[in-house]
Amino acid sequence: MKLITWNIQWGRGADGRVDLDRVVTQAQRFADFDVLCVQEVSAGHHELPGCDGSDQFEQLAARLPGYEPVAGVATDVLGAAGNRRRFGNMLFSRLPVRQVFRHLLPWPVEESVMSMQRIAIEATLDTPLGLLRVTTTHLEYYSARQRAAQIDRLRELHREAVAHAHETPPGSVSDGAFEPVPRGAAAVLVGDLNFKPDDPDHARLLAPIDPVTPAYCDAWEVAHPGRPHEPTVGLHDKEQWPGLPFTFDFVCVSADITSRVRDVRVDGTTDASDHQPMLLELA
Repeated sequence: MKLITWNIQWGRGADGRVDLDRVVTQAQRFADFDVLCVQEVSAGHHELPGCDGSDQFEQLAARLPGYEPVAGVATDVLGAAGNRRRFGNMLFSRLPVRQVFRHLLPWPVEESVMSMQRIAIEATLDTPLGLLRVTTTHLEYYSARQRAAQIDRLRELHREAVAHAHETPPGSVSDGAFEPVPRGAAAVLVGDLNFKPDDPDHARLLAPIDPVTPAYCDAWEVAHPGRPHEPTVGLHDKEQWPGLPFTFDFVCVSADITSRVRDVRVDGTTDASDHQPMLLELA
């Protein structure tokens, strides 16, 4: 199974041009992916650089026939012209999507700090490996306090999901909304997490949870032990990121499937966003 995660910056490349066709083409060039997770998808946002305000949630879905689109809208506000302005993430899967949750992450008040509501999309997929729970998110950039709260919530959601996976509640199809739907125990967590590999937030995310919940592991470290994480930000867009390139994007897997990690790679060639796409291959 091949999964790509990519912060596409609403399709804006290092040349300042918004081009969703380029984003999709570059992702397909990188790998024949089964799952694609993208962050920073917009609709109604004319003020974003290069953006015409069109609905990218619909446009990306139209460009990926054969994939089930799952949209996760983090912010949904009324625009000045009466339109809706939405911003969030998407997940696309050509594997069956058994169940979806859209988790709004904590957003504690912090005065004088610019921030926004964040979301995590959780989808349990039927894969050749069995049920697999894929979560994609984009954590807060400006507020370390909010980001820490969001990490704690992701860990709690993982603990809850594993518990649900091991305990099927009563119910049947005839019970309608109470029909029990499997929630995957084995898990992948990906996205723009807005911390670096040596940041305490990295250790916070990967810390043990409890004796029955397999902790998250950094899949890069599993695939490339002792090798520094390749950078994912600032390789091509030197206007926004004038310093040395660094890493904000991660792929994590639960400890029970680390043996299935075949490869983790960063595509350092494309300049279709200010971030680079990452690929996870599971055997």
